Amino acid sequence: MTTAEINTELSEQELVERWRADALERAGYAHDDAVELASRTDIDLHGAVKLLENGCPLETALAILR
Repeated sequence: MTTAEINTELSEQELVERWRADALERAGYAHDDAVELASRTDIDLHGAVKLLENGCPLETALAILR
């Protein structure tokens, strides 16, 4: 199965959540944390990324976001 075939089987929400999780992982969040945060619509993606970019320790960022 090609990537295109896989992507057509995913809903728009699933694609957005994957994109958000990828962005969070690139910022420094662990995979499981990124997936959890990505699925939450009450969490601002850019704000979550900025926390780490501005030097907030990972555990503190997670405590703030959860």
